[in-house]
Amino acid sequence: MSVSLTTAGPSPLLLSVPVAVGYVPLGAVFGFLFVQAGGPWWLAIASSIWVYAGASQFMMIPMLTAGLPIGSIALATLVVNLRHVFYGLSLLHLVPKNGLAKFYLIFGLTDETYSLLTTLPPETTPMQRVWLTLINQMWWVSGTALGAVLGSQVQTQLAGLDFALVALFAVLVVEQWRARSSAKPLWVALLSYPVAWLIWPAHALLAAIGMSVVAAIWLDWITHGR
Repeated sequence: MSVSLTTAGPSPLLLSVPVAVGYVPLGAVFGFLFVQAGGPWWLAIASSIWVYAGASQFMMIPMLTAGLPIGSIALATLVVNLRHVFYGLSLLHLVPKNGLAKFYLIFGLTDETYSLLTTLPPETTPMQRVWLTLINQMWWVSGTALGAVLGSQVQTQLAGLDFALVALFAVLVVEQWRARSSAKPLWVALLSYPVAWLIWPAHALLAAIGMSVVAAIWLDWITHGR
């Protein structure tokens, strides 16, 4: 599926289909586990609406079960999602002027949404980007609602559905590769993680992101002399 968006091209709904394939089953797993852990179904849905942090929501389940204070959960969420700071810096020129739309695009930025936003053509309007972000979140919320309802009714295991996230990232990486004229970003990412894991295994992802940013700045300086 080509990730292109023009006036006559695919709608944000069509562009979000690969994300839906990952978000609906994973959101369902979160909603199911949240309810199975003793949380109310409505709080699972509220979490996907107001927190919307993917991995941090899964991390939140055992922390809530253990009775940890909200401050500890918030701090852990901040650390896990710190990578979004790097994402946001590269999208500053695309943020809408409107206050509400600007706030929502910042709030709704996820790994998968970022991947789609960065492959859209320059003529894509800010509101089209906002709609794409909103539709992606709706897939996650819908999956959470489905899982929360199932979790309150049945007792079963949902093993294996977590592979949907791996498949989703594989699709997004291919789309990113196809949208670039150079494969350097892909090779930088592939090499950064094993190096980061050797240096700082407990926080390899955060270290790899930092190394990738430094490499990107260095490559840009070599290419453009600035």
